[in-house]
Amino acid sequence: RHVDDATAGRSSGRDARGREHLRRDGSADPEKGDIKPWQHKQWCISKVDAKFVYHMEDVLDLYEEPYDPLYPTVCFDERSYQLLDHTRPPLPVEPGCPARVDYEYKRNGTCNLFAFFEPHRGWRHIRLTQQRTKLDVAECLRELVEQLYPHAKKISVVLDNLNVHTLWTLYERYPAEQARSIAGRLEFHHTPVHASWLNMVEIELSALARQCLARRLPDIDILSREIAAWQTARNTTQLKPDWRFTARDARTTLARHYPRN
Repeated sequence: RHVDDATAGRSSGRDARGREHLRRDGSADPEKGDIKPWQHKQWCISKVDAKFVYHMEDVLDLYEEPYDPLYPTVCFDERSYQLLDHTRPPLPVEPGCPARVDYEYKRNGTCNLFAFFEPHRGWRHIRLTQQRTKLDVAECLRELVEQLYPHAKKISVVLDNLNVHTLWTLYERYPAEQARSIAGRLEFHHTPVHASWLNMVEIELSALARQCLARRLPDIDILSREIAAWQTARNTTQLKPDWRFTARDARTTLARHYPRN
């Protein structure tokens, strides 16, 4: 029997997609603007109060101060790194075929990266340690004062609220006279709680992760060499972040969050 074109092209009242667009419970797929209760986004939700505003503006004003080598501003933070090795040798790049890496890997432990960054000068320094303890932080502060900035009169340090980010850890690591000498040349400026994005060293750690660490590095020696090459390249060009957010901007952008008297 011949079927005319009009009849063949007519919808029978059923969805042309058949049942493929239906979910297991029989409901249709959600549209773009529909609520999807099974989804969520992870976000850092801060409580903006007077304490938050104080620490935020304190850090932002510090960034706006003119550069003075005797009174430098140094941002400080840390991150852990998982050392990984290949279980099978990777296959190199070939014409028409990218390098191939087996999905299995071997864990070789972890280490810690302490990062120093001076935004006004475009200088950064990464220190590798086996772990992150308050004594390791004390050693970083000593290195900052006695080796990296031996001629500075006062170093303003921007850092978060980690429980080991304190000056009294110096007294647990060094004799009182040395600890007091180091602490006397440091001035801590803490970012607000849940607002580490105000610390410019986070930008450097993000660049380090994307440009250097996004691969398998099996041991600290190799990791140290790779980080040193990355660090030297960025220090040579004195790369600086294009930071434009100021306390004045905050009072406008975050006006509705500021405490009202």
